[in-house]
Amino acid sequence: MASITLKKVRTNAIQSALDLVIGDREFVVLTGPAGSGISAVVRLIAGLDYVSDGEILFDERRINDVAPKDRDVAFVTRDYVPYPGLSVFENLAIGLRRKNFADTEIKKRIGPVAAALGMEAQLQTDAESLSVEQRRFLGLAGAMVRQPKIYLFDEPFGGLEPAAARRGRAELVNLHRRSSATIVYATTDPSEALALGERTVVLLDGVPQQDGPAQNIYDAPATLAVAKFLGDPPMNTVAGTLKPERQGLVFSEAGDGTIVVPLASDRYSAGKDFVGKPVVLAFRPEDVVIGAEPGFRALIDRVEIRGFETDYYLQTGAHALNARTLRRGEREGHRIQFGIDLEKAQLFDPETGRRVTPE
Repeated sequence: MASITLKKVRTNAIQSALDLVIGDREFVVLTGPAGSGISAVVRLIAGLDYVSDGEILFDERRINDVAPKDRDVAFVTRDYVPYPGLSVFENLAIGLRRKNFADTEIKKRIGPVAAALGMEAQLQTDAESLSVEQRRFLGLAGAMVRQPKIYLFDEPFGGLEPAAARRGRAELVNLHRRSSATIVYATTDPSEALALGERTVVLLDGVPQQDGPAQNIYDAPATLAVAKFLGDPPMNTVAGTLKPERQGLVFSEAGDGTIVVPLASDRYSAGKDFVGKPVVLAFRPEDVVIGAEPGFRALIDRVEIRGFETDYYLQTGAHALNARTLRRGEREGHRIQFGIDLEKAQLFDPETGRRVTPE
C-alpha cells in the first residue's frame, strides 16, 4: 500500500499552503462545507488537478509529474458513466484487459466483488440500463477489481437514498478491513463523516481546522466553524458575556435573551480571562433538557417529530436554538423551561473562533 504526504501544496482551489499526512493503510475522511477544498485534495492526489506549488509524495516518491494512470490509484465520484454498449461484466473487465490480465484472473477478481455488492444478477446486463444507484455501485466495483494501492472517493454516494448510502459506506468499511488499502473519502455531509467514524480532517477554505477521530471532534470542536458544521443539526451557539461569582462564572445571553447559567470554575477555569468580554456558549441540541434547572425559558417556534426523537425549534428572544429530545407532547407557541447539560457545553472566543474552555 502507500502513505500520502502533501507538503505546502497550493492550487487554484487551495490558496493556503496545505500540509497533510495520511498513513499507509489509513482510512481518512475529509469533510467541510461546499467549497472547502476537500474535492480539490482528492483530485490533486489522483493527479486530475495541477499542483501550482508544493509536493505530493506516495511513500517517499514525489509524484507531482506522474500521470494519473501511473499512480496506482482508483478515483470514484458520484458522476460515474459506464462504457456504452458494454455489459456490467465488460465494464468491470475493460481496465484489467488493458493491463493484459488473463481471463481467469479477471473472473477471479470480478466474482467476489459482484457478490459483495449484490451485482451478480446484473453482470450480463447492459450497463447503460442500470439505475442511478446501480451505476454508483458499478463505479465502486470498478475500483475494487483494480485493487489499487490507494482508493480516492469524492462524495460517491451523494444524493442516494439513505439506505443505499449506508450500504455503500458499509462496503467501504469492509473493503478497508479486507484489503488494508489506503482510503481517502471526501464528503460535504457532516452526518456521513460521523457515520464513517474514522480519522476525520475538517477543512475550511483549504485550511485544516481539526484532525482526529470523528467522535472526538463532535464532542469537542476546536473552532466555532467546526462547531457550526459538524453535526446535524449543528451546535447551538449563543453570544453573551461572563461575570464572576463565588462558585465560578455566570454566562448571560446577549441582548434580550433569557439564558443565564452558572459555569463551574474547575471546568471553565480559562473563562476567567474573558470576564466582561464577548464570548460564545455552544452546546449540542441533544444536550438541551426540557424542564431542567438551572435553565431558561424559550418559546417553541416549531416541532418536528423524527421517529423516536423530536426536534424543538426555540426562540429565546435573542437566538434561535434547537433541542433534540426523546420526549414528545410539547406544543408550538408554548413558552416553557429548558436546561443545558453544562458538562458538555463549550465556550469560544468570537474574535479568534477558537475554543477557550474546557481546555
